[in-house]
Amino acid sequence: MLKGFKEFALRGNFIDLAVAVVVGAAIAALIGSISDGLILPIIGIFLGGGVNAGQIEINGQIIDISLMINALITFIVTMAVIYFAFVVPMNKLRDRYAKQEEEAAAATPADVALLEEIRDLLKAQQQG
Repeated sequence: MLKGFKEFALRGNFIDLAVAVVVGAAIAALIGSISDGLILPIIGIFLGGGVNAGQIEINGQIIDISLMINALITFIVTMAVIYFAFVVPMNKLRDRYAKQEEEAAAATPADVALLEEIRDLLKAQQQG
């Protein structure tokens, strides 16, 4: 049972996912801090300034419009940073490696291709 878990834990996808979660959380925390310290006050200035900027009170319930706008901006900026810093470069690397693999597969020397054909013919004769 432990051997199976070890194989699962050491697979490339599992480690990549763990790294992605940690990096994503760090980026979200960084952008959240910037958002709370910079963007939220700017939104408050445009929505009237003061302590209660962008808040509407209806029957004792407070609706914080500036907080919702801030969360939306934080989400968009976080997704953009993750996309442009991680997804785009990884896609380029995958494309590069895929092209290299295709070129390597297509670059089979003629003598090797001939030997592979002979091998396949011999297998077919033994089976038939």
